[in-house]
Amino acid sequence: MDQAKLKVENPISERNVQNIPFGEFLNNLKARMKLVFHDRADIDQMAVKRGMPPFVMREIMDLNPLAIGIPSEYGGRGCKMEEAIALLATTSYESLALSLTMGINSALFLQPVAKYAQEEAKAPVFERFLKHQNMGGLMITEPDFGSDALNMQTSFSENNGKYHLQGTKHWAGLTGWAEFWLLTARERSQSGDLKRDIDFFICDVNSPDQNIVVEEFYENLGLFQIPYGRNKLDVQIPKLQRLVPKSTGVKMMLDLLHRSRMQFPGMAMGFIQRLLDESIAHTNQRLIGGKPLVSYDQVQQRLGRLQASYTICSAMCANSSGKAGIENDLFSHGFEANSVKSVVTDLMQEAAQSATQLVGAQAYKLSHIAGRSITDSRPFQIFEGSNDILYAQISENLVKMMKKAKENNLYQFLKTFDLTSKSAPSMKELLDFELNMDLPQRKLVELGAILGRIVSFEMVINLGEKGYRSDLINNGLVFLKQEISSLFQHFNFSNQKRVVEDYQEESSWMNFVAAH
Repeated sequence: MDQAKLKVENPISERNVQNIPFGEFLNNLKARMKLVFHDRADIDQMAVKRGMPPFVMREIMDLNPLAIGIPSEYGGRGCKMEEAIALLATTSYESLALSLTMGINSALFLQPVAKYAQEEAKAPVFERFLKHQNMGGLMITEPDFGSDALNMQTSFSENNGKYHLQGTKHWAGLTGWAEFWLLTARERSQSGDLKRDIDFFICDVNSPDQNIVVEEFYENLGLFQIPYGRNKLDVQIPKLQRLVPKSTGVKMMLDLLHRSRMQFPGMAMGFIQRLLDESIAHTNQRLIGGKPLVSYDQVQQRLGRLQASYTICSAMCANSSGKAGIENDLFSHGFEANSVKSVVTDLMQEAAQSATQLVGAQAYKLSHIAGRSITDSRPFQIFEGSNDILYAQISENLVKMMKKAKENNLYQFLKTFDLTSKSAPSMKELLDFELNMDLPQRKLVELGAILGRIVSFEMVINLGEKGYRSDLINNGLVFLKQEISSLFQHFNFSNQKRVVEDYQEESSWMNFVAAH
């Protein structure tokens, strides 16, 4: 379809995106997704191939969905966090890959640019997003420095009025697609050493001396529609394209990452709801032993957990909508952001596993949404902070706060902590003990998983107080309390065993079978 015909058939694109009521904005997007994913193509067949067909992105981007991440003074919808999260939820119901594409653009590029970019740099970037459907991403991770981002080796130095960046980045979503990138680097001193702080730069790959070379495209296990790869950086960035932190670059990065993590529930929302809808429909239609699958108790258990995840995710979306706007500084909100990201991504993976179990053999086809969701949702537990690391950080944060408050009893601290003051009294019997302040790392991880769910419990209570359905609230709270109780069983079990590296010696089972 040529561009002239597209504009005739899509008068929406001629309207000022700012003036469209948000409900209509989302309905237009739903209708367009139905067109490209179901009428013009089959999304289940599309999902088994790498990349997104050009007509899909052209039709979706023609509606300017990324206007939600652009300030109103530049022609956007005003960077309203509830709209950003609702966009992610709407797209993830149809395609988790499309939702992640929207999330990368909004949370990892547009929002940081809106908050930290120099004024002279903003207008041309936002104009190209609105008028030319450009996209943007973020490059932090390096081949030798993944979670250890603070030791990244990509460097920059000032040269002839520009910043010369050199290094290698990988696993940046939209590799080779995006026209804009936020690049992270450390300044190289005159002595040749890299300084501790981190800086961010807007890179326009279509401008002279800013081209990024893709050395390799990865064959990623899931999320086939999103390209990932290894990128070689050797670019000259104009001074006006350097982001300006309010204090340090590290705090700017934490603010950016915490805000992004607080938006993960948006991507999880539609994803979990879709799996819940698919599971309910399948178990009502499928007959086993002459009665519908839904009538079996274990099936009800799985469906109940799926529905509880839907409620918990809803509570997180409401919470983030009120707290994670770019007007707020989130660099010190690691406890909450890490809890949200780690718990909701665990729920995504569990939802995919449950849906696959309920559907059975059919779900093991790559073209079926349930089985495909296992590999599509799995990296969410790893990128932007591995959940094991985030859980440990939650616990380390707690220990610091308890030491500062001179409080050793976990319950006594949590009942006064703003993120757990309502949830702690509901589980006093589990929390009323003296916490060991010198826990091994494995116990920090286990405790962090517990704390993340206690924080989630609080968010569900808050949603209920706003008038959300009481039956769904109660089911969500029961599910979380069961999870917390089970996790405490692991936490209280002492296990300091270490791997036996020379295990193959004298460990062949064949040596212990009687000869016949």
